[in-house]
Amino acid sequence: MSAHIIHSARLVSGGSTTADAWVSFEGDTVAAVGTGTAWRALGIDPASTTDARGRLLTPGFIDIHCHGGGGASFEDGAEAIETALGLHHRHGTTRIVLSLVTASQADLESRLAVIADETERNPLVLGAHLEGPFLDDAFRGAHDPALLRAPDPQSIDRLLEAGRGHIRQVTIAPELPGATAAIRTLVGAGIAVAVGHSAADYREAMAAFDSGASILTHAFNGMRGIHHRAPGPVAAATRSPQVTLEVINDGVHVHPEVVRLAFAGAPGRIALITDAMAAAGSSDGRYRLGTLAVTVTDGVARADRGGSIAGSTLTLDAALRRAVTEVGVTLEDAVTALTETPARAIGRAHDLGRLAPGYAADAVLLGDGFEVDAVFAAGRRLH
Repeated sequence: MSAHIIHSARLVSGGSTTADAWVSFEGDTVAAVGTGTAWRALGIDPASTTDARGRLLTPGFIDIHCHGGGGASFEDGAEAIETALGLHHRHGTTRIVLSLVTASQADLESRLAVIADETERNPLVLGAHLEGPFLDDAFRGAHDPALLRAPDPQSIDRLLEAGRGHIRQVTIAPELPGATAAIRTLVGAGIAVAVGHSAADYREAMAAFDSGASILTHAFNGMRGIHHRAPGPVAAATRSPQVTLEVINDGVHVHPEVVRLAFAGAPGRIALITDAMAAAGSSDGRYRLGTLAVTVTDGVARADRGGSIAGSTLTLDAALRRAVTEVGVTLEDAVTALTETPARAIGRAHDLGRLAPGYAADAVLLGDGFEVDAVFAAGRRLH
């Protein structure tokens, strides 16, 4: 079993920062964590050590809502998935839930089968997120209105069968007919249900959370805003202690001051996501998101029809940098929002999101400007 040590780091994990820290990996798992030079006694080959030289060391970033990158979309098969994963790995994301936009039942089933194959082959793929088709037309964003529909038991059963136990998250508008029963079925299958792309008011959102929904899909986007007499789903999520709020911290989807309010209103429950589409890490131009044409200008993606924001071109290292330097979140809270919180949201808090014995050997070494210097996933350095 291969071993590796990263030493002389400023370790940010578990909500705290530890100076002159070291972490040892055995295979794909963290074996030990300590400080000072005690790592030398482990007798690891010097060729299998990394000197952090005082740089930041964090757990690997976890993105629970991402559609693609590097010019490729997760909808487009195994080769495209590999291309997009490579882009996000270079920016510190070690584990990703592959998100699918609204499509026909048949297309969703075939795409889920591909993702199930990839999940069983590659431990860095965490499974699938269905962002549609069970969404409200009034808040559809960049989803094809012709393919939106209410959930029904037969469709849900077919999707579960196609996913082979690898669906991690499903976004639903809870006001749709049949949504409450669908939420309960999905939660019973071990899937995290998210409220999103929804016209739900505060009461309807609270009812969904009471029925088992546990995530708010990209908070503030694709839903009613907060009004002092109509607080809406964001306030319902902050009120519900079991709910994780996704936030796209790209400076476009949510104003930095509103991001700060979200961190303050739901401490420890903000998961920074990318919602990245194919143009992340690629050039401006014309793309497709599902069935819809999208144009990216100055890094902002918008649907050609209607002009809705169509995902982002964000990477998680940039989300971290913005959280600390623009929003004013502490480094520890920002790292938690990229690691522990998303891991907990999809039921993986026991083995992902921390650098501690028994957890996955996923780590990111960062420079002073939050640039990614090295990425380790499942115990091996990614190049």
